[in-house]
Amino acid sequence: MIVIAGAILGAIIGAVTAKKRNGSRADIWQYGAVYAIAFSLGGLILTIIIEKLVT
Repeated sequence: MIVIAGAILGAIIGAVTAKKRNGSRADIWQYGAVYAIAFSLGGLILTIIIEKLVT
């Protein structure tokens, strides 16, 4: 669940960032995708850390 939430949050933040910088539609999609991947990776690492601490 953390990974999915990270992907959605990252996509939103990336799209908003590109829109603030007056990016084209392709820029908005690219920023959204890159931020979604980065936040998903962060969520995955966080999930692994939580799993290791709990068990």
